[in-house]
Amino acid sequence: MLESLRKDIEKLIALYEEEKAERIRLQALLAECRVENESCRNQIGDLEQQVNNLQLSEAFGATGDKVAAKERIEKLIKEIDKCISLLEN
Repeated sequence: MLESLRKDIEKLIALYEEEKAERIRLQALLAECRVENESCRNQIGDLEQQVNNLQLSEAFGATGDKVAAKERIEKLIKEIDKCISLLEN
């Protein structure tokens, strides 16, 4: 009976050690996934910013011509300033 109890305790200890090792492995995997998740979130943010920039440049007709886009923006700013001055009077 004492030998049977000893074997059961050894089995429990072995199972405990296996579960402990599995928990450590899963914690490391979770930490790795969190880092990868944060990296992907940053990449998504960067890509969304690029999309917004492209949409903005397309809205101003800047398909590769930065000078024309700058002129168009300056023209729009002048029009806005003119509208503001008219509203103030």
